[in-house]
Amino acid sequence: MKLIILDQAGVINQSSDTFIKTPDEWIPIPGSLEAIARLTHAGYRVVIATNQSGIGRGLLDMATYNAINDKMYKVINHIGGRIDAIFFCPHTNADKCSCRKPATGMFDEIIQRYGVNLKNVPAIGDSLKDLQAAAAVGATPILVLTGKGQTTRAQEEIPPDTQIFENLATAVDALVGQA
Repeated sequence: MKLIILDQAGVINQSSDTFIKTPDEWIPIPGSLEAIARLTHAGYRVVIATNQSGIGRGLLDMATYNAINDKMYKVINHIGGRIDAIFFCPHTNADKCSCRKPATGMFDEIIQRYGVNLKNVPAIGDSLKDLQAAAAVGATPILVLTGKGQTTRAQEEIPPDTQIFENLATAVDALVGQA
């Protein structure tokens, strides 16, 4: 099985310092939805692993988060893509949970659900936490320069062997070839 793990905000959709709190605020990054469709057509199972501390902070509730995801599912499905599953952490840093990246709880859930080893599975994110969690489970960390990616590349100690791409579309180009 070909599997790929994506972060959500900053990789698929625009990120916001004030969090995405409504479906109207969810805006896809140009080319990201088409990239997911290409992954789907290339036989990848696309899963999302995302920190969603806005829930823990009370900025949005589960019904709103589900509505945001429903919007994402619909637009991706409309162009022939598919998200297999979303794994999310609703906690804040103060909760000290085992699922909030850079902890590997969501990746452990992916391993359990799909019965796979994540060695060399591409894991695409825009923050150091995304890359650290990927590296900790043996996945291939891939940094995109959208969202917080530019800051991450410039200011953070990224894991060795991290691949860097302009955005999700160019990362998918490298994984599955040009359309």
